[in-house]
This record gives sequence, C-alpha cells and structure tokens, in this order.
Amino acid sequence: MTTPDTQSAAGSPAQRYAAYRKRTAGNGPALLDFKTLYDFDLDPFQIEACRVLEGGSGVLVAAPTGSGKTVVGEFAVHLALTGGSKCFYTTPIKALSNQKYADLVRRYGPEKVGLLTGDNSVNGEAPIVVMTTEVLRNMLYAGSPTLAGLAFVVMDEVHYLADRFRGAVWEEVIIHVPDSVRIVALSATVSNAEEFGEWLHAVRGDTAVIVDEHRPVPLFQHMMVGTRLYDLFVDTGRGKDRQARINPQLQRMAVEEVRRAKVNQGRRTGRRRAPRPQRFRPPARPDVIERLERAGLLPAITFVFSRAGCDAAVLQCLNAGLRLTSKEESEEIRAHAELRTADMAVDDLRVLGYDDFLTGLERGIAAHHAGMLPTFKEIVEELFTRGLIKAVFATETLALGINMPARTVLIEKLDKWNGEAHVDLTPGEYTQLTGRAGRRGIDVEGHAVVIWSPSVDPSSVAGLAGTRTYPLNSSFRPSYNMAVNLVGAVGVERARTLLEESFAQFQADRAVVGLARQVHKNKEALAGYAKAAECHLGDFMEYAALRRRLSDREAELSRERSSARRAEAARSLEHLRPGDVILVPSGRRSGLAVVLDPGVGRRSDGPAPLVLTVNGSVQRLSIQDFPRAVEPVDRIRIPKSFAPRNPQARRDLASTLRNKVPDDVRERRRHRDTPATDDGEIARLRAELRAHPVHGCDQREDHARWAERFFRLERETEQLRRRVEGRSQVIARTFDRVCAVLQQLGYLEGDTVTDEGRRLGRIYNELDLLTAESLRAGIWEGLDPAELAACVSALVYESRQPDDAAPPKTPTGSTRDALAAMVRLWGELDAIEKDNRVSFLREPDLGFAWTAYRWAKGQELDAVLLETDMTAGDFVRAVKQLLDLLGQVADAAPPNSHIRKTARKAMDAMRRGVVAYSSVA
Repeated sequence: MTTPDTQSAAGSPAQRYAAYRKRTAGNGPALLDFKTLYDFDLDPFQIEACRVLEGGSGVLVAAPTGSGKTVVGEFAVHLALTGGSKCFYTTPIKALSNQKYADLVRRYGPEKVGLLTGDNSVNGEAPIVVMTTEVLRNMLYAGSPTLAGLAFVVMDEVHYLADRFRGAVWEEVIIHVPDSVRIVALSATVSNAEEFGEWLHAVRGDTAVIVDEHRPVPLFQHMMVGTRLYDLFVDTGRGKDRQARINPQLQRMAVEEVRRAKVNQGRRTGRRRAPRPQRFRPPARPDVIERLERAGLLPAITFVFSRAGCDAAVLQCLNAGLRLTSKEESEEIRAHAELRTADMAVDDLRVLGYDDFLTGLERGIAAHHAGMLPTFKEIVEELFTRGLIKAVFATETLALGINMPARTVLIEKLDKWNGEAHVDLTPGEYTQLTGRAGRRGIDVEGHAVVIWSPSVDPSSVAGLAGTRTYPLNSSFRPSYNMAVNLVGAVGVERARTLLEESFAQFQADRAVVGLARQVHKNKEALAGYAKAAECHLGDFMEYAALRRRLSDREAELSRERSSARRAEAARSLEHLRPGDVILVPSGRRSGLAVVLDPGVGRRSDGPAPLVLTVNGSVQRLSIQDFPRAVEPVDRIRIPKSFAPRNPQARRDLASTLRNKVPDDVRERRRHRDTPATDDGEIARLRAELRAHPVHGCDQREDHARWAERFFRLERETEQLRRRVEGRSQVIARTFDRVCAVLQQLGYLEGDTVTDEGRRLGRIYNELDLLTAESLRAGIWEGLDPAELAACVSALVYESRQPDDAAPPKTPTGSTRDALAAMVRLWGELDAIEKDNRVSFLREPDLGFAWTAYRWAKGQELDAVLLETDMTAGDFVRAVKQLLDLLGQVADAAPPNSHIRKTARKAMDAMRRGVVAYSSVA
C-alpha cells in the first residue's frame, strides 16, 4: 500500500503532512495541468508528493529505483515555469545531469533549460537549470546572481549524502539554500527516511516525508546453476498460510556441496594421495546470455565488478560468435555510432579500439565502465535505451542513477574489490543493482539472476534480496574551503551554529539523547541504591568507600608482587643451561622436566625454554608457565646424539630423568612464598574500618551489597557521561580545529577572512589548502603551461598503483623542482594538521604528471597512452578533473598574474581531441 511514512510522535513530519492534507484535499490546477503531460496515470505516492509541493511545502520522497520518483522533481520544474520562477535540478554525476538536461529539453525546448556541470555551461540563466550538486554549492558560497528568483531545488539521488568523499556537498546545499526555496529530495528507499525528514524539517521548515516501497514492475529473484534457471523463492501453503520460502532444490544443492567439500578435504588429509577434486567452473558468459535469450529475458545487464572483466566478457561473446541483433538493427546501430563519432579523428578512433567496439555494438553486445571514453559510454546508453543493445557487461557505476533499465539484471559474484580488500555486497548495493531490472511501461516483470557457485549460499542471496532498505548516514565534515566561505559569509559563531545544524550532528545528537536518557535513569537508580544502603549506626556509604579503597590497595599490592615475581622468574630462566632439571610450578605442563634449550632471546616477552617432561613429551614453555622463580634441582647429561623428534631418544632420556631424580623431590623442593607483610596504607585503612560506627552493624553485608551496586552503576554512568560529552558538538569541535589551522596560516584573523583566505575560498578540491599554499609560496611561478599542468595534476590524481610501486616518471628541470617543493610543503602542512588534531590532506600523487605534461605539449593520443597503463576513459576523466582545478587556480590567482594566464593557456592546450569530444566525465 502506498502511503506517506507515519510516526506516532506528536509534531512529526508525517503528522504535519497529514494535517496539511486535510486542509488541501484534492488536486490543484497545476497538478491537473501537469498530469496531461504523461500518457500514464500517476501513482498515488506521486500525486501525494505533488500535492505537497503545490501546497507550499518541501518534500522528501523515498522510493525504489525505477518507481518514477523523478516525476515529483519534474512537477517542481512545472511549478517554476507556470509561476515565473526558477528551478535548479541537481544530480550527483555529470552523466545523469546530461541525461536529465536532454529529457527536459525535449519537453520544454532548449530556450527554457540550461546545463551547468563544470564541463558544460549552456544557457545558465534559463528558468530551469540542470547541474551537479557541487556547482550549486559553489554558487551559494559565491553569492551568484543566478540564484535570484530561485523557488525550487530538486536533489535527485539525495542518498548520495552518505558518500564519504562527496556526501558533505548535499548537506552544505540543504543548509545554505535560502529559506524561501523549497527542497524536493528524491532518494532510494532508506530505512531511516523519517529521521532524515525530521532533520529536513528542522533546517528547512515544513517538509513532508513520503515513502513508497511498492515497485511498479515486480521483481523476481532467480539463481542460475550451469545454464539452468531456478526460482530463488517458491510459494508454500495455501490461502492465508501461503508464504515464500527458499527453493528447496537450491538448498539441497548447497548442502550437497558442503558434504562434497568435506569428503574431498578428508581425502586430501589421508595418507594416500587422493585425486584432486574437480575445480568448479562457472557457466561461460556466451552460454548464459543465450540462455537468457531463450527464456525471453533480454535485454540484460550483467554486473561484473572489474573493468577488465567487462571487456573480457564482450570479447568472449564475440569469439563465441554470439549475435543478438537482426541485420536491420545492426545497420541502425552502425549509423548511430558513426553519427556520434563523426567529429573524431580517424587516428584517435583507431587508438581507442573503435572497430572492435563497433563490432560488439552491431551484434548487440557492449561493455559499460568508467575506463571507457565517455562518448562510447553515451553511445551504449543511448542504444540500450532504444532496445538495440541486448547485453551489457557493466561495473556498478551504471547503477548510480543513469536511466538505463533492463528486463534482467545478472550478478556474477556477491563480493567485489573495494580498492583494499574483497568485501561482500551490502543489501543496499544489491537493491541498487537489481533495481535496474524491469522497464516501466515495457516489462510486466523484472528479473534478478545470481550465478550459482559453491561459495554462494542461497540463504545469503535470499537475505540480500529480502532486505529492501538500508540506513542513510551522514559523511559530513568541515573542510578548509567550507570554513573560509562560511566565516566570510556569517562569522565564526554563526558558522559553528550552521554546522551544528548538519545531518551528521543531528544523528549524533539523536544518539546523545538516548545516552542522556540512560544517564538520567541511572542517576535515579543511584539514589535508590544509596537509600537502600543507609544504616542507623552511621554513614554506610562512607564506610563502603573505605572498603573499596582497602580492596583497591590490596589488589594494587597484589599486582605489584605478581609483577615482581614475574620479573624474578624471567631472570631465573635466563640462567638455565641444557641438562638442568627443573620443577615447572604450574600449568598443564607442571612437574619435572629437563632443559634441552634455554630459549633465551627467542621471544620478546622473555625466555622460552625447550624441555623434555618425565612422560617423554618435548614442549616449548613460556614465561606464563613460571609465576615465580625457578632453580635447577639437579642435572643430567644429554647425549650429543639426542634428537627431540626421535621417539626412542625421548623415551630413553625421560627414563634417565625419572631414575636420576628422587620421587619426593617435588615435596622437598616445592617453592613456598613467604607471606609478604602488608604496607602501612593497608594497615591504616583496616584500622579505620574497625573504628567506623557501622562496622558492628548486624546488617552490614546487606548494606554492602547495595553499596556495591551503587558503585558499579556509578562507574557505568560516568562512562555514559563521557560518551555524551564526546558526541556533543563533534562537528563544531572539528570546525574549531580547522579554523585553528587557518588562523595559524593567516587565512583567518578572528571573524575576518584575509585576502589569502578569499583565494582559498575559490578552490574546491580535496587538497584545497595545499593548492592555496602552493599559489601563495610561488612554487608555480615561471612555469610554462605544460609544466603547470603537470604540477597541478598531482593535486587531483590518485593512482591505482600499490604504495611500493616504482616512482612515477616526471618531467625534469623546473617541473621536477616544483613537484618536490609541493611534496615538502605538504609535509609541513601535515605537521600543522597533526598539531591541531585534524587530517584532511593526502600526499600529492605524481602518477599523472608526465602524462599531463605530454598531453599539454600537444602530443598525439596514441603516443601519450603508449607510456601509461591508463584506459582512454581514465585518461579523459583525469584530464577533465585537471581542467576543473586549473580553472579554479586561474580564478584564485591575482588578476593579470602570470599564473592566471598560464593556467588558461594550459586549459586551452589540453582541451582537444578526445577530451574535447567528451561531454561527460
């Protein structure tokens, strides 16, 4: 059932929305007009969200992928156009911005729609502008005049707020957009939508939360075993007792596989060598695609969590002779691809492997990943959307909001490499991937298929498929750029207040509320315990405190003695020699033993003697086996031919040990500790206890039990209180440390942003402070455009190479000197950060410097790529990021400065060839 999310707490967003609905029942004129733009009926949740907007409130819509929540964003566009105001439509990635721009242009015409992505600036003053979220954030900090007349901001894929690298941008926008602007937040289904909605209401005013968990196209789950398809769930029972359970056939296969593995393991550990078990081989990709085609389940997206794997999959299908298109479709595909690449140089197309790419397209097969040239990715998306490409092998980046649904989604593995380790897919990731299955208006059902293997448990797949939601957690933290922009706009104190309004602090405070409530309950319980411990003879809590001090001192003294005994034991072990007979005092190896090897220096925690026990066992002991010092009780000769691994030799030496040492040596040589005398503090405390009035109370131990509960709960309460203090104002404390760094470097002077600080405020980069410091230090003065490009590349590029890889090749001369100066400057800033307990700046990465230098020098694509292991897509994306930062450097540099002119020239030199062809990064 589609309903707004509800909550019982008075004044919740859901309840406020319910009150609003009573006041504004029915469809307004704008909604009635808007409905005519679609050839299908709007779903109830879409109608409800549109009514909220027309009534003057903001809205958060959380719904599954493919459910049509973007219709709500499009209604905000419609309201802005009919009302003579503006609407900004923000997306997390440039590809999605381009796609949305094209959709809106088709509906409203190019004169009413603009695009701002950093790469493209098209009609930026139009009433409707599509942009990436970072562009809007930068406009807000700059006080751009384009903001005039803004009435709506649509934040598509707002769950990106959890992204640890870019998520903070969403919170910055939500906090700083003017109060008159209504936010339309569109999110995948998250389990804490109500919490996020409450935060939106707190910072934005009236905001309705509408949650819809209904998929317009039902999704069926399957597993493919070999080339056989099995339903993951089967219905059991009838009528009211009917329920879906895991397919018993799949469960039996999993059990059989475990049994077979145990049998094989048993064979391998036996004395006779068993034949090596046959290695599991997954079905060939061409066979899988053919099976899906026979079942009518194409077009399909197969998620392969590696770029090389995607390319290899296409090659396997082509080598197998797989063809999924008719002659007419192939001709249409070729015509479209040639049209889209008509402006590209023939030599560049050859370097990019265009012929192989086109061959795959003509057969209806393609890859889609970040390593591809952006134009090639766009061709795949366009042809797939038109139904001409039938099988796409993609990395998970395809699931990030691009409108490219399929009839079937196939997942080869349930784990992926995250850059550091292989990790299992989360329920949220599985939901995001399989959400591509089922084309609304085309398919009556979607299908998710997981390839079976011995390591894939059907129960695990069922768990991923059955978990529809995942929590939205903030990744917000202040940055240097954010700090100078905020302080410049509102001052330090107001900036701290604004940051405390972040979703991150809101979530932390909600946790603090629970902790604080527990602290309050504990304090009430403490009062009850203290009351129960009262004694008519005197202050029992005072007496109990004396008892605790005595107990603590006795324990401390015991630890001191134990430590002294361990030290003495370690010293005694150091004097042992081979042949010494010792008495191991404790542990499961206690008893007589002869030392074979003293084991001095083998371990960091002390000697580890190798001994032979009286029962013929050879053991390596440790300091833990000797709670007190040990002395030899006798000596025996160890034959030179003695071999510890020889059973007969061990038995002979053990017999010698038993015959040499009398049976009663254990009793005669047993170490007896002489009781240590108590220190003066213990004696004084005992005297005070005996003299205390309540010492003679006949209910003393009953009182003591209540007092002990009091002290135990008091310790727990103090720990909770410290946790509350640690979570309160966590964002503001980080902001204070960031400001301390900026004060130390002269970017801030109290509430005043210096000229250098304003320069930093124009740099939006992970290494913003290092970029500004490099400018201020004049490191780049005197460099030519190619040399500057090489140096600035170190601030945006992050290599995929391991830390111990060979040093990257860099240009010589002035460029190498400047790069070295940048690394030294980073070291100085890193030390300052450590002093202020922050860590934002990574070391500059020189891995792209040589490539950037050669490209800026005008060398051809094949020559540039020949000396790097980068794909064309990675190269283009790296250059686009470099161009973006070069533009920021040019804006931040003083007017008419050498750096500003050089940065502009570097941008002009690099924006050519495949970089100029590509409309997205």
